[in-house]
Amino acid sequence: MIRYDALDGLPVRTALPALGDALAGHGAAVLVAPPGTGKTTLVPPTLAGLLGDGPARRVVVAEPRRIAARAAARRMAWLLGEKVGDSVGCTVRGERVVGRHTRVEVVTTGVLLQRLQRDQELSGVDVVVLDECHERHLDADTVAAFLWDVRETLRPELRLVAASATTDAEGWARLLGGAPVVEASGMSYDVEVVWAPPARPVRPPHGMRVDPALLAHVASVVRRALAERDGDVLCFLPGVGEIARVAGQLGDLGAVDVLQVHGRAPTAVQDAVLAPGERRRVVLATSVAESSLTVPGVRVVVDSGLAREPRVDHARGLSALTTVRASQAAARQRAGRAGREAPGAVYRCWAEGEDARLPRFPAPEIKVADLTAFALQVACWGDPDASGLALLDPPPGGAMAAARRVLTAVGAVDAAGRATERGVRLARLGLHPRLGRALLDASAVLGAERAAEVVALLSEEAPREYGDDLAGALRAARRGGDAYATRWRAEVRRLRGVVGEVSGPAARGGVPEDRAAGLVAALAFPERVAAADGGSYLMASGTRAELSDGSALRGAPWIAVAVADRPLGKGHARVQLAAAIDEDAARLAAGALLKEHDEVHWGEGDVVARRVERLGAVELAVRPLREAAAGLVREALLEGLRREGFALLRWSADALALRQRLAFLRLHLGEPWPDVGDEALHARVDEWLEPELGRARRRADLARIDAGEALGRLLPWASGEAGRLDELAPERITVPSGSRIRIDYSRPEQPVLAVKLQEMFGLQESPRVAGVPVLVHLLSPAGRPAAVTADLASFWKDGYKGVRAELRGRYPKHPWPEDPATAEPTRHTNARLRR
Repeated sequence: MIRYDALDGLPVRTALPALGDALAGHGAAVLVAPPGTGKTTLVPPTLAGLLGDGPARRVVVAEPRRIAARAAARRMAWLLGEKVGDSVGCTVRGERVVGRHTRVEVVTTGVLLQRLQRDQELSGVDVVVLDECHERHLDADTVAAFLWDVRETLRPELRLVAASATTDAEGWARLLGGAPVVEASGMSYDVEVVWAPPARPVRPPHGMRVDPALLAHVASVVRRALAERDGDVLCFLPGVGEIARVAGQLGDLGAVDVLQVHGRAPTAVQDAVLAPGERRRVVLATSVAESSLTVPGVRVVVDSGLAREPRVDHARGLSALTTVRASQAAARQRAGRAGREAPGAVYRCWAEGEDARLPRFPAPEIKVADLTAFALQVACWGDPDASGLALLDPPPGGAMAAARRVLTAVGAVDAAGRATERGVRLARLGLHPRLGRALLDASAVLGAERAAEVVALLSEEAPREYGDDLAGALRAARRGGDAYATRWRAEVRRLRGVVGEVSGPAARGGVPEDRAAGLVAALAFPERVAAADGGSYLMASGTRAELSDGSALRGAPWIAVAVADRPLGKGHARVQLAAAIDEDAARLAAGALLKEHDEVHWGEGDVVARRVERLGAVELAVRPLREAAAGLVREALLEGLRREGFALLRWSADALALRQRLAFLRLHLGEPWPDVGDEALHARVDEWLEPELGRARRRADLARIDAGEALGRLLPWASGEAGRLDELAPERITVPSGSRIRIDYSRPEQPVLAVKLQEMFGLQESPRVAGVPVLVHLLSPAGRPAAVTADLASFWKDGYKGVRAELRGRYPKHPWPEDPATAEPTRHTNARLRR
């Protein structure tokens, strides 16, 4: 019996005529309806003709989560006075409740994605409703793009509805070819906002870690809300671990039931949450309760302000969920849960001043998530780069490139990015391509049962108490009686059936039980096979990883890392889940990374030549290489010159002087005089250091190369300017005494002439080279600096008197005339002059 009393109270009824007109006229529509209006439970049966006088249609409703799909199907069946499987059915991974007369089928977006890959026309389906599209899950965005493609190319009669409580209506309307936007008014009550920040600062979230002090504060705010308000309390937390911790801190509430709801919660618990309770309740929930579920009796919301989003660390090859600050949109959604049935209140566990700094919307998964599965889906669809798909946000190029590398490594796509036959098989497994590869390949070695067991364990995060040893976690799941173990067994059955369909009879291998888990993990994550290296492990990807203290895996020479994160402030990874393997398993799983090559480089001050076998970044075997290729040796020598400088060559005094003279000319005259700085010499090494460099094999050979002779090749011989080197930058100049004195060009801005003062008598103007006055260092008879000048005339006039007064008594045997500007220059003492 249809429950018309409940149906009549759903506000979305007023929008149904406009929605029907939009679908009849355009074929697609965007339905914006606030939470609690009935968009999920009234619209689909109406479109299917189960309510009202509309034509009979088959309607598929896509929900982002399994718990939401089950809840929506149960609610619609209840409104129709039926049970699930009659007019309304439900299909989620591993569970299908659909009958011959089913007209509305609620599925997860993942299930719909699989169905579209098998049947692009979606035969027999008249209408598809994409519910909660504002959450921007990757599968939902992909399904929307595929459906629009189907409607545009194959089935123009297929009707599409994008439904959400709060969404970018204009963006979705544009995506669906200018579809009309239909809005339904809500029936919400006022919600009072109570700001309840912690009394003391807490550490911001990092990775999966949440400061325990914040969780203790959330528990205290729940107690406060129970004392200050009536009704049930709905508390939002980022994940299962945080829910369990807060539940433990609320274990003494007595007359209040504490329920935990999340995607992994048992069906019985989900049912209990969605039904009115006999006693007062505290419901601890993840973001699954933001918009997909209505929890009756809730008058108070406690919001931790945190959420979980996927992130990829491409530099380290790690992808995982990470804890982030919830967006303003999510905070509004959460607060609205308190005003569904009556006026309520939301306690926000952050300061009011922080609210404006929160992100406006959650990040679309396509921008931040691992795109490997997405890349395989679009490759199987026939659009490898997704350029022809209707997407609100294009996939980032870097993430797509990384995804294609993974798909190429597992044989899922060819060089052009098109899906191979193996790729199509992987896409139909309902698994991430990595896990699909592991299931297929491990079944041939371990048998379908053992392979499915480990893959099922990797496909959903295991409870923390299962530990970080994958083999140990497998044993715990086998003997476990908890909700996780129940779901795990169901997934094992599904995978065993799938691999039987796809791969044929399972092979039986001789891999020991304690190594089977490691082989599967290594096949799924070949770049994460890791060898012990000192106190840590070096993964094939080049990332270092550390085990936690007390890990059962300590001492294993090789491990396969299934789950890891990056601790705050550290560059290496921290292992969360791994398994011991041996080198043979590492070679088998990561065979695409196995390479043997000649490695010649500059190390420890000389050329190192060796033949190296590597598994990615992990060295497996090394032996000396006696006859290294000349090109590799040359590159190693150049590396040495870059690292240690050209001092590795033989620099005589004349060679050093030549380099300094050329630097001087380059600075003051420019072209055609060569730049002889280190960078310039490296850039022109082929011009000046050959053929000597080509004949060298080691450091000692470099030391025999005459740098001066080599530099001579850079002189401007072609223009004839080389012949003017001694004219423009002479090594020595003749001073008034007749001595030929060497010029010091070590300071190219102004060369230095160091000469005894008496040898410069009578010279009025400072010497010049290339038009640049040299800096004259006038020396005492003992060769010590007495004065420095670039203007001799000025010095004779003003500075000489002081020098004469100071040194005349100390060196009486040398001439100190009163007028040096007209005196005879000399190299000798007074006695020699008299003779």
